Amino acid sequence: MASRRNGTLYVGVTSNLAQRVWQHKNNVADGFTSKYAVHDLVYCERHSNAVSAIQRKKQVKKSNRAWKMKMIEKTNPNWRNLYEEVCV
Repeated sequence: MASRRNGTLYVGVTSNLAQRVWQHKNNVADGFTSKYAVHDLVYCERHSNAVSAIQRKKQVKKSNRAWKMKMIEKTNPNWRNLYEEVCV
C-alpha cells in the first residue's frame, strides 16, 4: 500500500485483502497506515498458504525502497489504486 506515487509504503499480509484494505482506507485502527495516510493498494500478490505469504512479506520488507518501487512500477507504472479491481 502507498500514500501516493513515490510516497510512504506499507507491506502487510492478510487472509482477507478486501477487508484489510477497507480498514486501512477508513483508518479503522490507529497505527502506521492511519498516521501516514497510506490508503492506496498499489501492489498485491496471492499465495496458496500463510507460510509462503509471510515469508514473502519478510523478504519484501527487508528489501530497499528502490527495489520495492521497481516491483510496484513493473505491474502498476501509474500507481493506480487497485482496490476496485482486486477487492470489489
